[in-house]
Amino acid sequence: MAAPSIFEAVGSQPIPTVFVAPPDNPTPLPQIVEALRTIHALEGLLEEEYAWFATHGMELVGEDGATAFVQGSPADHMVFILKGEIHVRRQEGGQMMMFIGRSGQMTGKLPYSRMVSYSATGYVVGSAWVLQLNESQFPEMLKAIPSMTQRCVSTMMDRVREVTRIEQQAEKLTSLGKLAANLAHELNNPASAAQRSASSLFSELRQYGDQKYRMGNLCLPDSITSKYRNWIVNVRASMLERNTQAGMPDLMAESDHELEIVRWLESHNIPNPWAIAPALAETGLPTNHLDELASIMTTEALPVAVATVASSLRAERMAETVVNSTVRIFDLIRAIKDYSYMDQAPIQDVDLAQSLENTLVMFKSRLRDVKVETDFDPVLPSVAVYGRELNQVWTALIENSLDAMNDSGTLRLKTRLQGQMAYVEVWDSGPGIEPEMKNRIFEPFFTTKAPGRGLGLGLDTAQRIVQRHSGYIHVESRPGATCFQVRIPLQQAGAY
Repeated sequence: MAAPSIFEAVGSQPIPTVFVAPPDNPTPLPQIVEALRTIHALEGLLEEEYAWFATHGMELVGEDGATAFVQGSPADHMVFILKGEIHVRRQEGGQMMMFIGRSGQMTGKLPYSRMVSYSATGYVVGSAWVLQLNESQFPEMLKAIPSMTQRCVSTMMDRVREVTRIEQQAEKLTSLGKLAANLAHELNNPASAAQRSASSLFSELRQYGDQKYRMGNLCLPDSITSKYRNWIVNVRASMLERNTQAGMPDLMAESDHELEIVRWLESHNIPNPWAIAPALAETGLPTNHLDELASIMTTEALPVAVATVASSLRAERMAETVVNSTVRIFDLIRAIKDYSYMDQAPIQDVDLAQSLENTLVMFKSRLRDVKVETDFDPVLPSVAVYGRELNQVWTALIENSLDAMNDSGTLRLKTRLQGQMAYVEVWDSGPGIEPEMKNRIFEPFFTTKAPGRGLGLGLDTAQRIVQRHSGYIHVESRPGATCFQVRIPLQQAGAY
């Protein structure tokens, strides 16, 4: 039977205390002993040792939905789940299932554990029957049942492995979600451009065919037709040279040029000048080329010739957009395969510079206002590492840098060889890390980000991966310059 809901302050937030409670009618000791025999960690105890737990433990029951314990409340009891299940969920960033405590398990705080408070909330599913022992009784328990020392240590080791697995899974799911969001954004732009151009290309090709048909109906003499073809060849060569030398487009200059072409078209009585001018202006076609065309064509043929050229240029630009967009999509797919080391062995010889470049591709949508500087040591050899895992390190460090700068500033990536160590440095121009926070940034679940924006596992995961490679992460920070330095030995024979 559940006790009434009570609230107490934990931190600054009121939360409900545990409201499972002792049963109205205590269970006879022989039944409690029989239930304790189902606890796997207690297998092999003597009869009097089972009886010790039955007489010293506090019996609690709870109905479906009752709270067994709450996140942030003190953890001061060892718990034997005699019946039912307790589902444990973390409340940060939306409820996330951590694990399920089932009948037959020993859980809660154990002797020698540094557990202080619950990091999640436990809820009864169905109905539950538990026996708990206060931490003040631990010394007496260990004296009465010496084998509990080994049993508790073994349970804690299993718990550490399970929690580590869950944390890694949560971090991987978070990383996968961010990667999917970045890829969706990156793929959306070229895919949308290709779709728009491909759909418009059908109607443009139809219009271009109509213009060519009109051109043929004019029955121009061979002398004019030959000059017209030569003019088109010369114009294309001029456009190709211009596009090769062109830098970033000047939108104001392009707009002024379009107005200039409109005025030229109007002065030569070309119908629909506003429909034709954009296609000519995009290519940077100078008006002196149009003057040359006007000197070649008759007054009757000039409007058709100009419209044909404009339609041809529009169709070519659309086809070019489709090609460039699909190339961009395939480049992204190639970068994803390189980033994830798809279809490759776990350990590869990795070019660290290329690995960093592949990771940057995943963040391209966030780099519009970021100046990226790279300084890669050309003599740094490839390193035998877990490539997929190492990219998780670069992802965590680059993402932290971008978050610190609010996606605006300078990001610098550097590699260098020093002795038998490969050094990778990720610099950012953010506000820096507060001195009191510097020693905590690698703690699991510690984060300075807003709720829902991070689990606080990125740097912890990065540190564990680097340590797995017998490496080390060091951070230096001051306002305007924060550097995460990763050191990895070139010889990994002892790392695996």
